[in-house]
Amino acid sequence: MPLEIVQAITESRLADIRARVEPLLKTDLPITLEVGSGHGHFLTAYAQAHPGRFCIGIDLLPDRLARSARKSERAALTNIAWLRADVRLFLEALPADARIDEIFILFSDPWPKRRHWKNRVLQPEFLTQLAARAGDDARLYFRTDHAPYFSQAHDFIEAHPEWTISADGFWPFELATVFQQRADGHQSLIARRAAAV
Repeated sequence: MPLEIVQAITESRLADIRARVEPLLKTDLPITLEVGSGHGHFLTAYAQAHPGRFCIGIDLLPDRLARSARKSERAALTNIAWLRADVRLFLEALPADARIDEIFILFSDPWPKRRHWKNRVLQPEFLTQLAARAGDDARLYFRTDHAPYFSQAHDFIEAHPEWTISADGFWPFELATVFQQRADGHQSLIARRAAAV
């Protein structure tokens, strides 16, 4: 596909996401983002337990988002929204003054074959983009049941100048996701947005 067509498609998707995001962020509540929110179990429960936060779940699969929306509607939650979007485009579409305080990445696809590792969400470029949209002292919560992915993510975060792994952090909310329930075990890490120099 010619480059100009790819760029036009990307711009169209970005405009669509921007149009859906801007009305959501007319809030003074701190923002919590879940990347790859699945069927919405975790974020719906999190939003219910944290009414003082505005939660956004993004995923690529429409059926998952529809299930998520039904859960939050049944719970009559007004502090949560669901969006179909690629996380990189979502971050680019955020208004300039919007800042994310918490980011959850729970059991994202580990892309286990080495040739597919470039598809993993946690990459140095993503961490840079996320840091640009994260508030001061924002927290990134990552959990996976795939040891090689955990090791790679840990190394990327540890080497990144804008993130620091928090040795004394605690997991702020426990609710086993569908993928966590299927896993034999998991590893977690918490990273803090490093203060700007």
